[in-house]
Amino acid sequence: MALTATIYNFDIDLADADRGVYESLALRVARHPSESEEYLLTRVLAYALEFTDGIEFSRGLSNPEEPAISIRDPTGALRSWIEIGNPDAARLHKASKASPRVAVYIHKDPAQFLIRLAGERIHRAEAVEVWAVDRALVAALAAKLERRMTFSLSVTDRELYLSIGSDTLTGVFVRHAIA
Repeated sequence: MALTATIYNFDIDLADADRGVYESLALRVARHPSESEEYLLTRVLAYALEFTDGIEFSRGLSNPEEPAISIRDPTGALRSWIEIGNPDAARLHKASKASPRVAVYIHKDPAQFLIRLAGERIHRAEAVEVWAVDRALVAALAAKLERRMTFSLSVTDRELYLSIGSDTLTGVFVRHAIA
């Protein structure tokens, strides 16, 4: 019998002072059985950090040609291609040709990821935004993961303040460049 996706509901009060975005998000997110808790939470955090009109999660593993998260303008044209984890150079090359902006949010060691991409053929590699989300923050949030979660996320000077229940988790997200 095939395993099915597990649905998670996230209610997030977002206050992103860096971008002037203040929203209440109600996200219903499917987690594929092969997806780690850290990957799922990085995907949710990336969605919040990128939140704008036209943002949406992909249809998941059923359509590998799509980005994990995309931002489209009102005409449906792709504005941003957002990947999670460690996409390979070929995928980033394709993304960079298909979209004016490409961002990658990683929850593992960024040095290993960047070494693997060094010298690879990636269209407009210098413009690809690689964001490393604080691994300790993601791990602490994963320890609290439930099917229904409510938290507040504040962003100031690329520092994340996540309030969940009586706890506050903090961490940074740092931009790296592909060599």
